[in-house]
Amino acid sequence: MTRLDGKRVIVTGANGTFGRILCARLELAGARVVGLDLHEGSVGSTPVLACDLTDGTAVPGAVAAAVELLGGLDLLINNAGVGGPAPAELPPGDAARTQLEVNLMAAWHTTAAAVPALERSRGRVVFVSSRMALLPLPLAAAYGVSKRALVAYADALRLEVGSHIGVSVVYPSMVASPIHDATAEAGLSLQGVSRYEPVDGVVAAILRAAAARKAPRDVATTGRGRVELFLARHLPSLAGAIVRRTIRTRIAAGDLDRAPLAAGMLRRAGR
Repeated sequence: MTRLDGKRVIVTGANGTFGRILCARLELAGARVVGLDLHEGSVGSTPVLACDLTDGTAVPGAVAAAVELLGGLDLLINNAGVGGPAPAELPPGDAARTQLEVNLMAAWHTTAAAVPALERSRGRVVFVSSRMALLPLPLAAAYGVSKRALVAYADALRLEVGSHIGVSVVYPSMVASPIHDATAEAGLSLQGVSRYEPVDGVVAAILRAAAARKAPRDVATTGRGRVELFLARHLPSLAGAIVRRTIRTRIAAGDLDRAPLAAGMLRRAGR
């Protein structure tokens, strides 16, 4: 088992699918954990402090309270995130703005508040991004944009604080969780486009990044994920062609016929 004995950890989105398991596994690995989420409570024996992480005025106080409970900070895991459909050809609505706020700005607020404590401990930040940050899918523009922006933020942060704070980004694929509910309700299920992977594998990758002797820059969660990240970074035209072929197959099979948000794609495909 990955060991993090005595490490003091903040996990955002502690009440979510990843967050609950992360808190439990971190404690099993010997860490002391405090969660941040919209609703106060606990995850097992992990206390969860209430905070709207998109509220830049509220975050510093919540982070300070968590650091005080822990007696310092060695690791911040920016795990909070939301998803949903948002076609790039349509104007951004409330759902798109929410994804940008939660997936990017919340992590930025939280990290900025945590940097002084992390610098004192020579600690680490782990960002939970998505493979869609590098391998985007149609009809989910806000999610892909927000996660790619999160990676850009992590890259900038690494340049500024990397001499004292390790910065890692983890890239899960699709995991069965409520984050996909809004997409499925819009008739835009990712089934057949992306493959499900186990939550345990994602959590294990996050813990490996946290415990590695030197903070890894980019962490895939599966062997397939490593291949996809390689294609996306080094052969983007090929990666795009693979996605387009997959979407054409789904359209031909009628998988998107009942999805109003896919109307433009269906029209251009002649359906």
